[in-house]
Formats: sequence, structure tokens, C-alpha cells
Amino acid sequence: MLKWLWLSALIVLLDQASKLAIDANMQLYQSIPLLPYFNLTYARNTGAAFSLLAHAGGWQRWLFAGLALGISSVIAVWLKRLQRHETLMAVSLSLILGGAIGNLIDRVAYGYVIDFLHVYYQDWHWPAFNVADSAICIGVGLMLLENLTSKAATHSKTDRIES
Repeated sequence: MLKWLWLSALIVLLDQASKLAIDANMQLYQSIPLLPYFNLTYARNTGAAFSLLAHAGGWQRWLFAGLALGISSVIAVWLKRLQRHETLMAVSLSLILGGAIGNLIDRVAYGYVIDFLHVYYQDWHWPAFNVADSAICIGVGLMLLENLTSKAATHSKTDRIES
């Protein structure tokens, strides 16, 4: 199922191109309203998801880079071992892999991840995120869907056999 690596490469390309465009055309913390409840807001995240450990002093850069590298390696092996019919799992893993590599590049190159997608409602603000983060979330969602649908199909087959 390594044929799905093109999707990972596409995510990395879109992620890095969008981050470079934001960095070249916006000032840090600048916010541009695009739609109601959605802005482009340039931020830098030295931590993990939701800025976890963002103010830890710098050591977290290499911890998160190492975790991303390790997880990416596990995902690549997992992808390689998938069966031909496991298409949804291959897509989900490829999205997660592309997102992990996209953020890994930032972390190693800059020491932070560039975020710029900002969703809010009145005084409630979701932490800024990027294309890589989006790909990871969609990939995890598809993985959960795959897990739920395969379990439902297994239970359905078991019920028919027992009848």
C-alpha cells in the first residue's frame, strides 16, 4: 500500500507551501478576516497540539521532533504491511504521515510550527492550526471510521453465522 505515499507527499507540499506563503506575506500575529468566524492569523507554536509545553524552554523541540520521526516510521511500516483491500486505512495513515512530516520539517528547521488557520465564535477561539494539523485530524477521523465500520461488518457477519 505504499502507492498511497503520493498523498503524504501532497500534504507535505501543500502544508509547506502554505506556511511559506503566510511567513512571506504576513507579520507575526497579524490576522486577516476571511469569513465569519474564520481568520488567517499568523502564529508560531513551539509546543505540541494546543501549545502543550510551548514555554518549556526549548528542549521540547527535539522531543516532539523525535516523536514525529518515530511515529512517521511506525506509520510507514504499517502502510507497507496493509492489504490491498484496506484502502481507507491507507488513506488515513497517508494523511497522518504527511501531516506529521509537514510539522516535523517546521520543528527541525525553525524550532516552531507555523500555524495560521483560526476559527472562533464571539469570545471563544480555537487554537490556530495549519494544513498538516488538518490532515492529521482528518486521517484520525477516517481511521476511527474505518475501525467502526469494520467492527460493524464483523458483527454483522458473526450474527448471520450464528443464526
